[in-house]
Amino acid sequence: MDYKVRSIQLLSLPVYLLSYLGLWDPLCKKIFPYVMAKCSTIYNRKLFQQKKDLFSSLGEFAGPSMELRLLEIGTGSGANFQFYPPGCRVTCTDPNPNFERFLLKSISDSPHLHFERFLVASGEDLCPVADDSMDVVVCTLVLCSVRSIEQVLREVLRVLRVGGALYFLEHVAADHSSWGYFWQQIYNPTWRYLGDGCCLTRETWKDLEKAGFSELKLQHIHAPLSWNPTRPHIIGYAQASHQRLPDCHPCRDWQGAPHGLLPQARAWSAGARSCRCPL
Repeated sequence: MDYKVRSIQLLSLPVYLLSYLGLWDPLCKKIFPYVMAKCSTIYNRKLFQQKKDLFSSLGEFAGPSMELRLLEIGTGSGANFQFYPPGCRVTCTDPNPNFERFLLKSISDSPHLHFERFLVASGEDLCPVADDSMDVVVCTLVLCSVRSIEQVLREVLRVLRVGGALYFLEHVAADHSSWGYFWQQIYNPTWRYLGDGCCLTRETWKDLEKAGFSELKLQHIHAPLSWNPTRPHIIGYAQASHQRLPDCHPCRDWQGAPHGLLPQARAWSAGARSCRCPL
């Protein structure tokens, strides 16, 4: 075990040196989209069924016009486009403009969607997006690397119409008593540099529980990935409240939640409670 830890420290030394010199961050911003474009293909293949089940109910959140207005935070290369329903009107955001090349290819491969615009913006500051303007917000493998999950969720609640929903799929911290969590802590300092700020030990479900959604449907799963530190995931959706929330705008009438999301989950609960339900 000491050998593994020392090997990780030795291999990460050049990264720390470049970071100290102020050279790593701009280099990572350019390289990261290429790495993620490859990883996203593998990730989609291994979690295809989970994503298909998750997004199968998106259409139930369409507004009165029957058009689904969808905002994706941290769109990256556009790996989720294939799971969105035909006719969906998509607004893409990402803080890294170097994803543009890969995003344009995904857009050209997705004629079933209507793309509104692409915003170079972080999840903490979505000011170009109007209040109450979205039926659905999608966030996958993003909350692990944002500066403030609380602020991102506040922005999500601002842009969602009442009865709209946040769909999420995120890797999270393992159980604190497990070896998985031990290795997450060992890898995390270097992982944050290599993953453009990605953190392995975030307990994101706690932020979702405290955010003020009227309903939270969340499942803990172990993703079928060979890279163990990122296997613990949460998956589900959270519905925007019909009540006035702190730092958000007044709400309108609440609309019901969709049915049939993730049928393999056993103990869905209302009132922003979560459950641990293995696949």
